[in-house]
Amino acid sequence: MTSPTPSSSPALDRTVAIRGGYVVPVSAPPIEDGTVLVVDGRIAAVGGPEVEVPAGARVVDATGRWVLPGFVDGHAHVGLHEEGEGSAGNDTNEMVTPNTAGVRAVDAVNIEDEGFRDALAGGVTAVVVKPGSGNPVGGQSVAMKTWGGRTVDEQVISASVSVKSALGENPKRVYGERKQLPSTRLGTALVIREAFTKARHYAAARAAAATKGEPFATDLALETLARVLDGELLWDQHTHRHDDIATALRLADEFGYRLVVNHGTEAHKIADVLAERDVPVIFGPMLTSRSKVELRDRAVANLAAIAAAGVRVAITTDHPVVPINFLVHQATLAVKEGLPRQTALEALTTNPAAFYGLDERIGALEVGRDGDVVVWSGDPLDVHARAEHVLVAGRTVYTWDTEAHRGRVVERAERFTR
Repeated sequence: MTSPTPSSSPALDRTVAIRGGYVVPVSAPPIEDGTVLVVDGRIAAVGGPEVEVPAGARVVDATGRWVLPGFVDGHAHVGLHEEGEGSAGNDTNEMVTPNTAGVRAVDAVNIEDEGFRDALAGGVTAVVVKPGSGNPVGGQSVAMKTWGGRTVDEQVISASVSVKSALGENPKRVYGERKQLPSTRLGTALVIREAFTKARHYAAARAAAATKGEPFATDLALETLARVLDGELLWDQHTHRHDDIATALRLADEFGYRLVVNHGTEAHKIADVLAERDVPVIFGPMLTSRSKVELRDRAVANLAAIAAAGVRVAITTDHPVVPINFLVHQATLAVKEGLPRQTALEALTTNPAAFYGLDERIGALEVGRDGDVVVWSGDPLDVHARAEHVLVAGRTVYTWDTEAHRGRVVERAERFTR
């Protein structure tokens, strides 16, 4: 695979063609001997050999390889819970009060976390980074690229796409040990219900003040929950057991917000209900032990059952619970256990992008979307395949060195010099 030196022309410096590969757009049928043309960071053409490549454009030879959109992990803590840094690198939860809706993951992401390098090695070019699951209401998630800036702000797709919430064992444990509300499932649901009830009153009072031209004091937590009630932000519900999923549905019915189930270990038990209500499931992580009671029915095959019922699904590593470069391997295991191949690819790309309203930019090889393209040595669902060439917005950010048998990420100092 070759990547000739770019032309000296500024316009052509921003033009790259990936040629000769087996192109899998995911949202359209695969193309033999395909071409993906990226101009100024966006996909300008997807087709066969007939796609015209401007003279002097940079060319990536993908002959004998597979070309796919960059993968999207819809639930991770990369940069927020840094690997190997202990408490100094863990900013996933502000566990001093059960409702911390006002906090934002974007304010704590360190883009120099090794997890971002792992993401590129696994073909993951975008991620939704979320607060943890210690609080009933945990805070706002950020959608971002896994490479591209000097700070997180330059990698952000959307600084606030959802609000993380948790049901089940985690908040019970955290606050039960402190002998405070919530120490049961009853109390956890109460905290969420009271929070949204206050947000309703807050939104009504804010509207009345605006009508009268009166000043109004902003409450950041209630302002965030009001955005959930307005449908602007998703409600990301951490939940494993089927009874907790039922509680999540009950609360969503009460307050009318858009719900996405995260983890969904037992979602197969009520998959028909989820399908009927079009509630998506971000499933996983799969490569974990049954470390707590609510995971006792954990099985990779559950994902196939959920999808077979008509539920839209995505796959998560919950990084660093499972290293983010293993995202595709989880999809491989799911296919082994009955998940259709096309569904598995959608779970890595188009689905998570659509859940968070990011599908105008990422998730498929389509004209107008970002030039986030990964060239694989073969079928990415084959465990032997490697990500050999990763582009984000048309820029090469990761390559695999066959002779050295290791990958190379374009380092921070090089980001604005290439």
